[in-house]
Amino acid sequence: MEVIKTVIEDVVIIEPKVHGDSRGYFFESYSQRDFDQKVRPIRFVQDNESLSSYGVVRGLHFQSGRHAQSKLVRVIVGCVLDVAVDIRRGSPTFGQHVAVELSAENHRQLFIPRGFAHGFAVLSPTAVFQYKCDNLYAPQAEGAIKFDDPALGIDWRIPLDKALLSEKDLRHKPLAEAENLFDYATDLYADI
Repeated sequence: MEVIKTVIEDVVIIEPKVHGDSRGYFFESYSQRDFDQKVRPIRFVQDNESLSSYGVVRGLHFQSGRHAQSKLVRVIVGCVLDVAVDIRRGSPTFGQHVAVELSAENHRQLFIPRGFAHGFAVLSPTAVFQYKCDNLYAPQAEGAIKFDDPALGIDWRIPLDKALLSEKDLRHKPLAEAENLFDYATDLYADI
């Protein structure tokens, strides 16, 4: 696998080595050893999957405190624009984001460390999205920021009037008003 740096330290694109021939393709989608050596030591404890249609926007979500999560995300059907927003107060990149197209064709994955809000927009007719988390889901620790907060400057690559969000996601506050954000000086990778 190749690890590609982004404009925000610790948010990285993972590009697997794909072996293809007339039968199709094969690639190793995850190797604990390679991830630990090339990205950072981590222990994923939960895998999730969602199916969404064109225009669905999920996010921008995070879990706070001792329930914070790092995520390794990928698309196995379709195409999405995946977004990670730095919500670590005091970080030199606070409020900045990384946006990466993930698709079944490019096989790319995005690693989003703790201290980031995460979301995606579906660019294809449908998309099956999978992700690994290094901490279990904890509803009491849920946090989120408004997906179309102008201060974030995210181009979701879909017309905003076509965006389909849950009722819950429509009510999130902009980053400037968000609660339970992270402190850049805190060690987000300590054992939990």
